[in-house]
Amino acid sequence: MLFLVAALLVLGVVLGAVAHVPVPVGVVAGLAIALWLAVFTARERYSGRRRAARAGQGRGGAR
Repeated sequence: MLFLVAALLVLGVVLGAVAHVPVPVGVVAGLAIALWLAVFTARERYSGRRRAARAGQGRGGAR
């Protein structure tokens, strides 16, 4: 519960900061964050598949 309160507090601070910058700057910042999250998601999915494939190789392959 404390984590949720802290997350909402940080969200409020960030939205307050974005309210004071020009709209194009806010849009560019939002797109940069979205791109970063997309790259992170793709890397996590790819590394998860690679780890699962390696795990099967070490014990004699498929059972």
